[in-house]
Amino acid sequence: MSHIAVPARDAAPAASQPLLDAVQTQLGVVPNLFRLVALSPAALQGFLGLNGALAKALDVKTRERIALAVAQVNGCDYCLSAHTYLGLNLAKIDGAEIALNRHGASSDPKAHAAVAFARKLAEHHGRGAEAELQAVRAAGYTDAQAIEIIAVVAENIFTNMVNTVAGTDIDFPVVLAGEAA
Repeated sequence: MSHIAVPARDAAPAASQPLLDAVQTQLGVVPNLFRLVALSPAALQGFLGLNGALAKALDVKTRERIALAVAQVNGCDYCLSAHTYLGLNLAKIDGAEIALNRHGASSDPKAHAAVAFARKLAEHHGRGAEAELQAVRAAGYTDAQAIEIIAVVAENIFTNMVNTVAGTDIDFPVVLAGEAA
């Protein structure tokens, strides 16, 4: 049950409505997360800006893998459900790989370095990730891409917190963090 009401598009603040319309145009639907964040036009604008910028930086598979790992660490069922759906249908990641990603791993060595780094960042708030950073570099990521991985982790921590605090109703096929991957 939601602790913060998710507004309909027309009930969102006027400044958020064009942003929600853009999400509708891009995705064909406006997930509950976007409508919830729309309660604050500034937060929605910031979230969409970061999301759009990062979409131009790291590939979709890497971003979805990181999102799965972070959602699992934070126990965010909404984000785990959303990113499992997006991983399967948008990024075309298979179910076995998604299970690995949820636990900070990957069958692809380069992706493994990124996801393990992301998981360590989420678990330890950025502390003690020196070995994982070195593994990211050894896998072929630049320092700029390491910063982008950190930014994707931060973006997902934001959405995990919003959905956990709000108790956002899941509008994707439900995947629970407490269930085996």
